[in-house]
Amino acid sequence: MASEPLLQTLRTFMAERDWEQFHSPENLAKSISIEAAELLECYQWNGDGDQDEVAGELADVLTYALLLADKLELDPEQIIRTKLERTGQKYPVEKAKGRSTKYDRL
Repeated sequence: MASEPLLQTLRTFMAERDWEQFHSPENLAKSISIEAAELLECYQWNGDGDQDEVAGELADVLTYALLLADKLELDPEQIIRTKLERTGQKYPVEKAKGRSTKYDRL
């Protein structure tokens, strides 16, 4: 399993369990949000989340995000690069470096 591409491993894992039937875009988006909340819960009472718990919840978020991209026939690398390009235009280095100010207030 480890030698095949990750997305294929996910597809195989889901197919073996017949879980694709539950993976509508809506359900996958909901699952991302639910798992993201569980990731945030790792930091609920302090800023140092347990590394193993954080890794598990982050894996869940990433898994559902990859499954949603696959379902929508979107290339994760391409959509991230496209978004970075747009974000870079909104937040040019010379104005945004070291600042958390929203783009319309730079």
